Amino acid sequence: MEHIITILKYIWNLPEELIEPIGFLPDFLKDALIDSIGLVPLLFLIFLLIEIIEQYYTKKRHLFLFFIKKVGPLFGSLFASIPQCGFSVIATTVYTRRLLSRGTIIAVYLATSDEAIPVLISYPHKAGVIIPVIFIKVLVAIAVGYLVDAVVTYHAKEPPIEHENLENLEVDADEVGCCHHHLAGAAHSKDFWIHPLKHTLNIFVFIFIISVVLAYILSRTGSEEALAKYCLINSPLQPFLVSLVGLIPNCAISVMLTMLYIKNTISFGSLLAGLCTSGGLGILVLLRKNRDRKDTAIIIGILILVGTLLGLFFQYNVFHINDLFAAIGVKI
Repeated sequence: MEHIITILKYIWNLPEELIEPIGFLPDFLKDALIDSIGLVPLLFLIFLLIEIIEQYYTKKRHLFLFFIKKVGPLFGSLFASIPQCGFSVIATTVYTRRLLSRGTIIAVYLATSDEAIPVLISYPHKAGVIIPVIFIKVLVAIAVGYLVDAVVTYHAKEPPIEHENLENLEVDADEVGCCHHHLAGAAHSKDFWIHPLKHTLNIFVFIFIISVVLAYILSRTGSEEALAKYCLINSPLQPFLVSLVGLIPNCAISVMLTMLYIKNTISFGSLLAGLCTSGGLGILVLLRKNRDRKDTAIIIGILILVGTLLGLFFQYNVFHINDLFAAIGVKI
């Protein structure tokens, strides 16, 4: 065991030992490189596990969709909370064929955390918030999903195609998840190792770019507190603005929001607001394939409203909700 710990410490410290002596690099660039490269091994292991989950899910796709149809927001939000690629895309495709309820697709979007969970796992000092993030998002997703189905009476227009049984549903061959890998037939793909590597590289690049930008700004502003002030920390506007940013259909956005939270630049409430509206590439499919624009506007409007209210709820510690997590040793 001691040898394993020694090896792990050596791997963890290797980027600093290699990069620190490079004299021509500015300090903020060195820090960004050291932090980003050190995450690569752990990110690869995380995305390898996600690949296993996704391969299993693809083989059981019809079974999962069957339960989502029967149980709705409950099952949809629980499964969407598992870090994996493409679920929001597939669920959205099913929704545009009117085989799922509006509340169910909203629950899927609210529960989806995209790349936030892998990034949080990569930073041990922030890993403690993973359970609260998942728990809060799933709980809110279930409640909002059923509430929407019960209260919102607008009936989305039927698509100009015949209804299909879930058992016979096939995802369009051109639908892609993160890293542009095709979701149709993913279980038969030979790229079991290539996709996690590709995904790791993509997230590394995102983290590095964001780290460079933040490190440079910090070198100019002088402190995280000053940077946080510029980002409207503790302002009621921050959760709203972050919820709008979360709508951008790209996994780089959830990485950026998580990094801003890790750097204490946005509040935990704002992180929740952004992650609630960050439905992955599913939002892009909704905008492209849902022919009922009013229905799409209703869904996006609900996401922004829920994200903003949830963000304000935690930012201002309404009903001392943050103290409940502090009682179990989780500082949010």
